[in-house]
Amino acid sequence: MNFVRHLLAAATLALVALAPAHAQDRELVVGSSATYRPFAFENPNKEIVGYDIDIIKAIAQKAGLKVKIVNTPWTGIFAALNNGDVDIVISGVTINDKRKQSYDFSAPYFEARQLIAVPVGSTAKGLKDLAGKKIAVVNASTGDDTASREFGKTNPDIRRFENTPTIISELANGGVDAAIGDNGVIAFRVQEHKNLKTVDDPSFPKEYFGIVVKQGNKALLDKINAGLAAVKADGSYAQIHKKWFQADAPALPAN
Repeated sequence: MNFVRHLLAAATLALVALAPAHAQDRELVVGSSATYRPFAFENPNKEIVGYDIDIIKAIAQKAGLKVKIVNTPWTGIFAALNNGDVDIVISGVTINDKRKQSYDFSAPYFEARQLIAVPVGSTAKGLKDLAGKKIAVVNASTGDDTASREFGKTNPDIRRFENTPTIISELANGGVDAAIGDNGVIAFRVQEHKNLKTVDDPSFPKEYFGIVVKQGNKALLDKINAGLAAVKADGSYAQIHKKWFQADAPALPAN
């Protein structure tokens, strides 16, 4: 009987010793809300593609991680991370102090700020040049806040719409004189209209998107950061940025 107990104990210890190796080999689930073109969206074949997807796949390849992308609604994406339904979140998540109290972020992988779209013939150089102009914004967005602070929340020249494609369409069709929104989405949508261009106001504050993991998951975060550093170093980051935004990639802070 003692021999059997010793045998079972030895088998248990062997399984415990092997567990970390197997855990490292498992497929990691990446949550991304596929409704935020060009960062993540479904193509006609129902595959999730976009800037975020290319970035996380490149990082995974460099870090030796196996990943599976799962379309996860934005409204439940952090709950999915907390519950363990996903291991990683990449979904245009802005790094801020409030979120850092609950989650751990990678180094930045995208520089986010507001961007102005105007007709190609416009002489506007920044936000102040839009005084007296009709401005389209997404309702309750950062663009809405930006225009409201400058020109007054009840200013009738600020026209509010439900999404970015609509404000760009309104601008392209001459319904407004300018549109303000998130730089990644505005830049991508303006590419679809030859009669439009973008204006970068240097006074707009910079923010950054980061990849999110559960707080305290240092081992996974270290691998993601190492992969991201490698992607930046070998030029892959610049290529992916150019592919989706037709512009040179900005220099990003290391952390």
